[in-house]
Amino acid sequence: MQSVKFSGVSTIALLSFLAIGNCVAADEMQPKPASSATIAEQAKMRASLPPDNGQDEEFTRRGFIATPKERQIRGADGHLIWQIGSLEWVKGEAPPSVNPSLWRHAKLIGSNGLFKIADGVWQVRGVDASNMLVVNGKTGWIVVDPLMTAETATVAINLVNEQLGKRPVSAIIYGHSHPDHFGGVRALITPGTNPAIIAPEKLVTEAVAENVIAGNAMSRRASYQFGMEVTPGPLGYVTGGIVEASAIGGTVTLVPPTDSIRSTGETREIDGVKFEFQMVPETEAPSEMNLYLPEQRTLYVSEDTTCTMHNVQTPRGALVRDANKWAGYVTEQIALYGDKVESLVTGHCWPRFGNAVIKNYLGLQRDNYKFIHDQTVRRMNNGETPLEIAEELKLPPAIANEWSNRGYYGTVRHNAKGVYQRYIGWWDGIPAHLNLYPPVEQGKRYVRAMGGANAVIREAKSAMGKGDYRWSADILNHLVFADPANKKAKALLADSYEQMGYQAESAVWRNYYLTGAGELRGTTPMHMALASPDLIGAMPVQSFLDLISTRLNPDKIGDRKMTLLMEDTDAGVRSLLSLQNAVLVSEVGKSIDAPTVSVSGNRKLLMGLFVAKQPLEKMESAGLKVSGDRDAFAALLAAIERPPTDFAIIAP
Repeated sequence: MQSVKFSGVSTIALLSFLAIGNCVAADEMQPKPASSATIAEQAKMRASLPPDNGQDEEFTRRGFIATPKERQIRGADGHLIWQIGSLEWVKGEAPPSVNPSLWRHAKLIGSNGLFKIADGVWQVRGVDASNMLVVNGKTGWIVVDPLMTAETATVAINLVNEQLGKRPVSAIIYGHSHPDHFGGVRALITPGTNPAIIAPEKLVTEAVAENVIAGNAMSRRASYQFGMEVTPGPLGYVTGGIVEASAIGGTVTLVPPTDSIRSTGETREIDGVKFEFQMVPETEAPSEMNLYLPEQRTLYVSEDTTCTMHNVQTPRGALVRDANKWAGYVTEQIALYGDKVESLVTGHCWPRFGNAVIKNYLGLQRDNYKFIHDQTVRRMNNGETPLEIAEELKLPPAIANEWSNRGYYGTVRHNAKGVYQRYIGWWDGIPAHLNLYPPVEQGKRYVRAMGGANAVIREAKSAMGKGDYRWSADILNHLVFADPANKKAKALLADSYEQMGYQAESAVWRNYYLTGAGELRGTTPMHMALASPDLIGAMPVQSFLDLISTRLNPDKIGDRKMTLLMEDTDAGVRSLLSLQNAVLVSEVGKSIDAPTVSVSGNRKLLMGLFVAKQPLEKMESAGLKVSGDRDAFAALLAAIERPPTDFAIIAP
């Protein structure tokens, strides 16, 4: 092996200096109970919690009619998609391994079944990650948000028909552009029916942009956020914060809207029922709206307000939301409906009842986002960095003591950083941070500076003994990236993550920590697929071409030049793709007479070739037409990657 110099130290010498602790006992890689430091932190949290007047628990039960008899929802191949009542084990006092505030939340969020909200209005909860709202129309059911998957939506609508009388679905409304609010739609459209489908403008475009273009990275991180690798139980998964759990592996569908809402104040009479709409884009989703039923005095606020602080910046990754607009839209809700509303329902969690209760709730939710926005910006303009702001920013007691403002999903720390990023980006302005080393190189230098792996492990154990898991995780993370074969470092880092997960009030943070601990201990990474065939088929042509260009590997394509004329026969559109300087530029609707290559086929065939990376010959046998320079085309196809779905997060 050749020795390569590394800042005065050979690679061989450095690796031998690092490579210790590669033998660990089997029990060192197993989950651990709460430490004494964690138990002490849980006691502090319990003592700091606001009083519980029992109102939330009563609201979770109000209007209950029935729950599905079948408790497991399975796919066609028999795999489990959803377990109804998956949190029924959450009872009594919080165990030491779960934050007591999160434990209270978990006992509430698991309510399931069909519930009456108001005359002619019902809600199905707990058969998917989101809720389905059902309104009694003149000829059939008007469904708001048809859940995440066709399988769960089938169970939900069957429960409605069993309990309230069988009727067709006459109309469907999508609240916003996340798949858990439209993915089950095809299950509601029976043969011979043609329900109206109403949505906020740009829903399809935004759904595609968030779930396809950046879908691979977001899906991998979503498996962390929603704890998909973490076994439910006191030492594991407790909730998803805003959801009981996530539907896994079901059929996500999408039927494009037949009618779009574009501005606040628009009204529709849908199957004999009056609806008023409020547009709230750039809040929880880039395309989102709320609705009000004036005759039933019921307000549906999608996810603008809910049972927890939401995310201004999601840990799984998404466009940063506008916290100032978010607060402004809630102020608008209060002005529009605050003196009228008697029942309020959301896309997740439980409803709220009574005008005074709802107005107080809306005001405090608004103040939560407004405070985080305003005080982050104030501190930012005073020169504080994101880490400093996140460390110091605390909600006033009147806001923090409202249970629905607590950080079970979003957190003050993460949201403050999101506000900062939206205004002036990720960089904190410190010159030393302009050009930091990436994790592996940074890790090697930190470990060497601390005196080697043994010294890092000694310091980490000392920190863990004092309950300083933030520090032990920090330095052990450097060691794991410097030497991923160091099993002792991985075991201790997993233990550090685990204790931080136990202490976290945020279910999302708990899931991230425990997923990281599990993968360090050998759990196989999971991938939460978001880009379903319906989503892909609904992609605008330009979005599809953008997806292809983002997967071009410049090292593989080199300095090759070519033109590709592509015809999407489903859309009836030709597009010109020009390759030069390792950049693939697309022009929708443009054509030339003599391209290097011409390719024609439907979206399924084009997706199979460019995205699923199926062999060209296979796609041609299925109907794809290709002419021109096949060698040039083969080179282009070879340079277009299919990204890995299980890329590393907690190690190199």
